[in-house]
Amino acid sequence: MRPKQAPKNGLVLIALFFTVNKWWDLDQVESMAHLVATSSAATLIFIIVSGVVYIVNDLFDAERDRAHPKKRFRPIASGIVPTGAAWAAAVLLLIGAVAGAFVVSLSFGLIVLGYFGLSQGYNLVLKSTVILDVGTLATGFVLRAAAGSEAIDGFKFGSGVDQFELELTISPWLYVCTASGALLISLMKRRAELVTAGSNAAAQRPILGEYSVELIDRFVAVVAPTTLMAYTLYTFSGSFLTDVNLPDNNSMMLTIPFVAYGLFRYLYLGYRKGMGESPEELLIRDPALLVTIVGWLATAALVLALN
Repeated sequence: MRPKQAPKNGLVLIALFFTVNKWWDLDQVESMAHLVATSSAATLIFIIVSGVVYIVNDLFDAERDRAHPKKRFRPIASGIVPTGAAWAAAVLLLIGAVAGAFVVSLSFGLIVLGYFGLSQGYNLVLKSTVILDVGTLATGFVLRAAAGSEAIDGFKFGSGVDQFELELTISPWLYVCTASGALLISLMKRRAELVTAGSNAAAQRPILGEYSVELIDRFVAVVAPTTLMAYTLYTFSGSFLTDVNLPDNNSMMLTIPFVAYGLFRYLYLGYRKGMGESPEELLIRDPALLVTIVGWLATAALVLALN
């Protein structure tokens, strides 16, 4: 179930983070606790569903994984976990997670189902379709961010005449920034797989035969600046959620250096240190990147809270 991959589901919490300017009313402590619990439950559901996707992926890819120098040690490929047990676990976990998703909200449940369906479409067809394979992976990240908004959309704060409702309609900026950043990560992952596999790339993953390091480098040269430019434009001309407006003084631009450094640091780690194949491990293995993310979170929270 790839517990190391769980942090990527933190994107579900992005909507909660951008409501930070509503956290300071002490009369709303109980409401805030409920809001945080709902968003946390939504994140846990996505972690479980993502884990089910990995189980199913490993069931489909067991033969190919046995040809990979590292993946051949995965539980299903190595035979440690029987195929029947893996299928049973996947079905039970999926039923429980989807049921929980619809308890959170109808729209959140539909997104969870859509994410799982997209993942299976990737398993069956899209992972063998050049360009659409990395596009599908990026779409999975966008669905996580959208799901976080739907999980708490319509949430009621306060009571009586002071009660108000969150209306977290997603703006295009969330899609653009999330999609471009996720596409960059997907491309760098493909590049690292090509470099690691060498001449055996197509045998390990057939789609790798459709790519080359040079081609992916050209894609990255387009997507990386697009990601930075999209975020930069967002900081002074838009908002991720319509109920959370950015300050009129454009102070959100203070977060641009963190995004720029984080982007360049990630490219450095991928190109010079060969760490692009496991982006989920970068936060653990690279303190500079972790400090950058914490710095962005602190700065963005302060800007939003003072808005």
